Formats: sequence, structure tokens, C-alpha cells
Amino acid sequence: MNAQLIVSVSGIRDTTRDAAIEFGAEMDRRDVRMSLLVAPRLKGRYRLVDDPATQSWLRGRRARGDAIVLHGYDQAATKRRRAEFATLPRHEARLRLTAADRVMEQVELRTRLFAAPRWDASAGAIEALPEVGFRVALGLTSILDLERNVAQKARVYGIGEGFRAEPWWCRALVMGAARTARRGGVLRLAVSAAQLGRPGPRRAILDAVDLALFHGAVGEVYRWESFTAARAA
Repeated sequence: MNAQLIVSVSGIRDTTRDAAIEFGAEMDRRDVRMSLLVAPRLKGRYRLVDDPATQSWLRGRRARGDAIVLHGYDQAATKRRRAEFATLPRHEARLRLTAADRVMEQVELRTRLFAAPRWDASAGAIEALPEVGFRVALGLTSILDLERNVAQKARVYGIGEGFRAEPWWCRALVMGAARTARRGGVLRLAVSAAQLGRPGPRRAILDAVDLALFHGAVGEVYRWESFTAARAA
């Protein structure tokens, strides 16, 4: 069985958009679609609603087959503070998800897929997701179908946003990606757009993608299918 290759990019904003655009062109040349992890607000004063250029690029990528994934709302993790959805109780998570969902609808990027910042969601956040209409929760080691309550095991290999970016880690990521592809598993590669602006991490992700494709991996995106669509397939 051929491996599935899922490549995701997070932290896309005005200052990192050019790096994401260049990486997207590399993925296009390899016929690999991307899953774009989008937060309505990022650290500092950045707000997606005030960035029409990024909105337009994201909508264009989705029209070409990329997936949009909600990636939190507005709180950046720090050394002293856990990731935004890591410890939230159910009602607080629901409030943040509702606010984020409204912003995404406003900018025409609404999605039913959710990945918590640093892939870390509390039990309360997982419970709140279907109440706001989300259908898939992406974790560090699994992909959870919230409607069917079925989890597919697959670990994220990442650079940036909670993952290391040192040369030794980049080499380990490339080797791990090759092993997963050879075994025919689900290979989930994740990189922050900020790291794509650095030659070493960017090269590592491209090498991991190329090795996966060499071993027969097939490009995929995060997606959800209703019961009706699944039965028809």
C-alpha cells in the first residue's frame, strides 16, 4: 500500500506569506496539495481580517485543491503559557471556537477541520468542537473523526511552532519521513511559514517530501467526508 503524504503549513501572515507562496510553488511542481493551518489572530497585533492579501492567497490556494484548517484563535504559546487550547474547559473552548469560526466565515475561509496550536487540545476543547460544527480534530498523534468518534493513528513530523528546527532534528525528520513512506503509513509533515524562510528547515521539508514521493507516497490533504459521501465512495 502506498503511503499518504500530508503537508501542512502554519503561521501564515503578512510577514511570512512570501515564504509560503514560494513553498506552495515547490509543492505545485511536485503535484502535492497543502493543508494550510490558519489562525484569525497571531501574536502581536496581526489580524487576518486586516490582511486582504493573505486572505486572497488562501482562497486561491483552496480553489486549487488545498485544504484550510482552523488553527486556534488569538493566543500565542510562550515558555510560561501553554498553547491556547491545551487546558481550556469546554465552555471557554466553545467561546473561542465560535469567535474564530465567525471570523473565518467573514473572510470566506470557513472550514470544518481543526488543529489546535502545537497540536495540543484539551478534553474540553475536543468536546466543544462538534458543538460549533467541526468534524475533524487533528492531534499530534492522531486524526479524529468527531462525527464517527474514530481516530486514525499518525504522528506529525514538524519543524517550528513547538517543534525543534536545529540541524540534527531536520536530519531526523527526513529519515523518519522516509521510514514512514516505505512502510506505507500516513506521513504528516508540518512546518511553520517562518521556518520556510530559513534555508536549512526549508531544505529539510523539501527533502522529506521528495523522499516520500520517491517511495511512492501519494499527496493528500486533511479532509472530512459525510456518511453519505463515504457510502457512495
